[in-house]
Amino acid sequence: MPTIFTKIITGEIPCYKVAENENYLAFLDINPNAKGHTLCIPKKEENKLFDLDEDAYLGLMSFSRKVAKALEKTVDCKRIGMSVIGLEVPHVHVHLIPLNEMKDATFQHKVKLTDKELTSLAKAIRAKIE
Repeated sequence: MPTIFTKIITGEIPCYKVAENENYLAFLDINPNAKGHTLCIPKKEENKLFDLDEDAYLGLMSFSRKVAKALEKTVDCKRIGMSVIGLEVPHVHVHLIPLNEMKDATFQHKVKLTDKELTSLAKAIRAKIE
């Protein structure tokens, strides 16, 4: 059965797309730890990060770096944190989280953004992708 992320990739479920190429997709987390919390995923469904082949792993890290750089230029923060946990969705995903305080990285502190705010934010980050 396809994961929720596979359904996002195929367009069955909408997302606030930040970046996309042939192999990877980045979109805003709809239950974010902080404004700008973004998920980067491989389009090929794989459960665990270290089960990716080396090229896919390195490609995901490179893609995530580009997104993180754009995110840092868009959202006011001290730095962009990165986390790969993957317990909730069995599809590799890199969390890019704008950090100002340690609580931003805890996954226990959430912020609420409106559809309009998420749409505008995704557009602003996309504009900064190099």
